[in-house]
Amino acid sequence: MVRLPLTPAEVERGRRLGALLRRARGERSMLRTALDAGVSPETLRKIESGRVATPAFPTIAAIADVVGLSLDALWAEVNRSGGGQGERLVS
Repeated sequence: MVRLPLTPAEVERGRRLGALLRRARGERSMLRTALDAGVSPETLRKIESGRVATPAFPTIAAIADVVGLSLDALWAEVNRSGGGQGERLVS
């Protein structure tokens, strides 16, 4: 399967998503958060750094649950900074 290159808007949205999750994690360790969400610490590190700009929806849902973010709040915050309605958050 060939993935199309991400648009600049998708890359920026990935950075905003990562920053939001990192802020929501607060003082909680990356390892504990990742384990509680059922993802690898490396996956969480890549998402928080913006290196994975379009993570899978179940991954984001699990992390958001662990850090106490509703998906509605997460979507609104990530898109408030410039993304438009109907744009892809995850693929």
